[in-house]
Amino acid sequence: MAVEIRFTAASVARVRFAVSPLGETVLALRILLGTGGHAVHRPWVRGARPLIADERELPLLRALVAGPMPSFLFPVPQERLPSLAMELELLRATEEHFFRREYGAVAGVPAEEVPEPASVLPRLAQALHRCHELLIAPQWGRMQAVLDADVAKRALTLVDGGVQALFAELHRDIAWDGGQLVVHGRRTSHAVYTVDTGGQGLVLLPSIFNWPNVGVDKSPVAAASIRYPAVGVGLLWEQPPPALAGLAPVLGHTRTALLAALAEPRTTAALAARLGITPSAVSQHLGALRGAGLVSTQRKGRTALHLRTERADHLLGRPAP
Repeated sequence: MAVEIRFTAASVARVRFAVSPLGETVLALRILLGTGGHAVHRPWVRGARPLIADERELPLLRALVAGPMPSFLFPVPQERLPSLAMELELLRATEEHFFRREYGAVAGVPAEEVPEPASVLPRLAQALHRCHELLIAPQWGRMQAVLDADVAKRALTLVDGGVQALFAELHRDIAWDGGQLVVHGRRTSHAVYTVDTGGQGLVLLPSIFNWPNVGVDKSPVAAASIRYPAVGVGLLWEQPPPALAGLAPVLGHTRTALLAALAEPRTTAALAARLGITPSAVSQHLGALRGAGLVSTQRKGRTALHLRTERADHLLGRPAP
């Protein structure tokens, strides 16, 4: 199966990025309900699955995410980083004819058997809010840091190489051909869907829980959208080695994580993205580690590169890299 996204000159000029807390919540639920996901998420799944065991709307959620998911679960963000409340408001405002069409297609029932939107959308929004608070909110700082770092990386590619270079590096299943973007699916079906952006443009959404796949909204109401796997997702659930875990009560979890990350030279910005904290917080912790002789810093122009010292390697019981 392939999706062809057709562009006009106006829509090419309106390619933009956004991050979606609601989209990540829905995709996380799809993994937890046993209908998707990759091995990279297993460390997170083990701790997260029990959290939703008592969710009263699980039958509704499972019905909507178990197979092909309705587009109304993924309203296109109107700004780069919307709040969950803003996205849930868009969900609640789903137009009736669109809701009936999408719900009917997922449930396999005729339009006349689809429940009233007013009886489903408020319950759905409340359930998604509860699931977000349990599953996403505790980790959102780290998740957002990974997503923001990905957007920054793609923005530089767009500046340096234009739209063609941007699409070329997004994913191996995405190909730019003149005024048309083709997203190749993994299914064996030879069906081809065509999406016309008109003048609405295209929103690119880096994703954690859709990793490593690409998702395309085949029924856009306004702008077209593509969810692509963000760079660095595997680092989110990486567990520290035993030696580092033993240091955490002494050094603190953040400084221990910094030492783990500094097996190779990294910048302050890269460390902030990896740990999900601010660059100023990274600088403060690095100062303490530098004072203890565990980190060295070398400056090249405006960029500072940090690396753990040989003393730190001995402390960790491992040879220097």
